[in-house]
Order: sequence, then structure tokens, then C-alpha cells
Amino acid sequence: MKKRILGCLLTAVVATSSMAQVSSTVSPYSQYGLGVLAEQSQGFNRAMGGLSMGLRDGKLVNFQNPASYSAVDSLTMLFDMGLSGQITHYEEKGKKLNANTGNFDYGVGLFRLFPKIGVSFGIVPYSNIGYEYSSQQSVGNSADVVTETHQGSGGFSQAFVGIGWEFLKGFSVGANVSYFWGRYDKSVSLVSSDAYVNTQTKTYSSSVSSYKIDLGLQWQQALNKDNMLTVGAAVGIGHDLGAEATLVTATTSTDATLTPDTMRVDKAFSLPFTFGVGATLVHKQRLTVGLDYQLQKWGSLKYPMLNEATNRYENMSGLMNDRHKFVAGLDWIPDPNPMNRKFFRRIHYRLGASYATPYYNIQGTDGPKEFSLSAGFGIPLVNSWGNRTVLNISAQWVHASASSLVTENSFRINIGLTFNERWFAKWKVD
Repeated sequence: MKKRILGCLLTAVVATSSMAQVSSTVSPYSQYGLGVLAEQSQGFNRAMGGLSMGLRDGKLVNFQNPASYSAVDSLTMLFDMGLSGQITHYEEKGKKLNANTGNFDYGVGLFRLFPKIGVSFGIVPYSNIGYEYSSQQSVGNSADVVTETHQGSGGFSQAFVGIGWEFLKGFSVGANVSYFWGRYDKSVSLVSSDAYVNTQTKTYSSSVSSYKIDLGLQWQQALNKDNMLTVGAAVGIGHDLGAEATLVTATTSTDATLTPDTMRVDKAFSLPFTFGVGATLVHKQRLTVGLDYQLQKWGSLKYPMLNEATNRYENMSGLMNDRHKFVAGLDWIPDPNPMNRKFFRRIHYRLGASYATPYYNIQGTDGPKEFSLSAGFGIPLVNSWGNRTVLNISAQWVHASASSLVTENSFRINIGLTFNERWFAKWKVD
């Protein structure tokens, strides 16, 4: 049994380690802050807008609130893996562009360690960086043209181990401890069509290796025989990541290549304090509806930036905003009885919506606000051994826009598999 658990864990680690190496975005907005924040949701709740704080189900791995782990069944070993693909339409001042991206998103697992104590593990993305664009500008009245090119790649991920404990009937607490890592490489180059004019390239880079801690709480109460209320909250501990950011400026011309100028910033990045709260109501084990709110305190954090006034690369304030996110979602299953032979009555039908404010500024202007709508299905797959795997499929539309900036419209397909294995059942032989 230990070998099976370890083998599945290693498979998840190898498969999802690519998230830190391959970006799943080509958005120009990913050059700001720590990049485009990844959705901290999975196949089952991505169709519900990312609803998570009050979700409590022993057949799901809800890593956004570790208090939920204590609901896992004693005979269950859960694995959840997912991937996504999207088509994004970019538009700015009449110019349009389409781009396709995709990636393996996450891999998580959950099992019961002791009565009322569940343990989870996995790898999930935190943010993605990937962009390339250029612009041209004439020099005075001459025929010379200067081309400015921006490029960037990278991202950040977290590998976690979590525990949830129902310490009192209806009350559960939990914690995730993560290894947080990643890197980025960004560059801005100025190239003139005049061969006798200097060209310049600024290269920004950083590598992060730190930790991340998230705490969770859930309270569950039966309102009557048909309705169950769950209220949940989660807190992310903000702290300095202890990373160093580097800026290298290289200047060349036809006459000579100047020695690159290197500037460094210590303690360049921090994780924000995060707080989330929400509630779900389950009616007759068929209908689940819920609301979430999350706050990320980015506004008080500093970020490394080249100060144009002093020509120094330094930590600067006023570049970020507190981020607010609101989520609403529902899940409906016509008949929760697994013995029902009518296939379509055992499918989960899901809807969700979310709205989020930007966490960064762009030259003194707020970044794009984000609105999304999603819908999907949870399709049970039961084999002859009685395993209860669920195929989660959802479609998502995400709209990001800001005044006088690029507008993004993304259509995303998410696919997840939740493997529900009865590993811990005792076999009887007559």
C-alpha cells in the first residue's frame, strides 16, 4: 500500500513539475507583478467559478480550504489531476490577435490518516509569465526607426502537504505547508535601424525558493433534515520570499560593446496576506449553492522597478493594489444514489461566476478587471471493481479589460479526473 501511495505521488510530481517550466499564458499583463495569477481551483469547482471556502465533501480534494480534508472517508484514496486549453482574443485600438495555449494544471491527493484526520498532498500553480510584443517609433524627421521588443517567460508553483482535523463535531481546522518556487526572465530591447546608433537590452531575472503557509477553518451545521450549512474561512500567511532580483543593461554599437551594467535588489518579492470566507448550503444532497469572498493584500507590498528619476533598480511602493474576488456557484445532481442506473440522473450539473479586481498598476492606471462565467459536468465512471472515478469537464469564458489597455476574451476548456479508489477496504475470504 505504501508503495502504491508513493508511486502515485511521484507520478503527480513528475507530471506537474512542467508547470514551473512551461507558461500557460501569452498575456502582456503577465509582465507585471508575479505574473497572471493561476486559478486556485480544480476540475470539480472550476465549473462553479472556483467556489471553495464552504465546500466540504469526502469525495473531493478541496486544497483551497485544508479544513475540508477531515471529511474524507476511511476507505478512500483520492487523486485529482487536470489540464486545460484556451483560445484568447486580444484587442487594442482596432488591432486584433488570437492565441492558443494549454497546460497540465495540477495534481493532488487525499487520504484518511486517523479517524477525523485527513492528509493531502500535491502540486498546484501560483502564477504564469509568458509574453512577447514589439512596437516601432520614428526618430524625428529621419527615416530611422527604433524597435522596442518586450519578452518574458516563467512562473511560480507550490508543492504542498496538508492536514485537516475535525476536533469537535461540526468544527474542523486544517493547514497546508508548501514549498514555493519559480523564476522569471524578462527583457526589453531597443534596436535602431541606423547601424551607427547604440542598441540596448535590459534583462530582468529572478529565482525564488521559499515556503508558503495556509490555514483553514470550517463549521458545519444541519439546519433541518434536508439542509446542511457549511461556513468556511482560509488565511494565507504573507511574508518576504527572500529572493534577489537582477537587472543587466547591455549596450552595443558598431564601434564597441560596453561592459554590462548589473544592479541587484535584495528581498525583492513577498507573498501577500490572504483572507477568504464563504458558505455553502446543501439541499437533500442534490443541490449545492455557495458564495465566496477573497482578499489579497498586495497594496502594501513593494516591487523591484527601475526608477527612471534616479536610474536605480530598487523596491518601489505604489505599484500594486489589494485584490478582491467574489465567487458564486452551484452544483446539482438529480439523484445522488450511486445505485441509480439512469446515467443522466447521476451527472453533476454545475454553474459559476466570478469577478476580481486587479492586483497591479500599469503606469499609474489600474490593471484589467476580470469577469468569468463557467458551466460544466461531473460524469461518474464506475468500473467492475467499484471504483468511483469522476470525469469533470467545464467550459469557461473570461473577460479582462481596463480603460485604454488591451482587452482579453478567453474561452477555456478544463478537464479533470478525480480517481476515487477503495484502497483501504479489508478483503474477506470464505
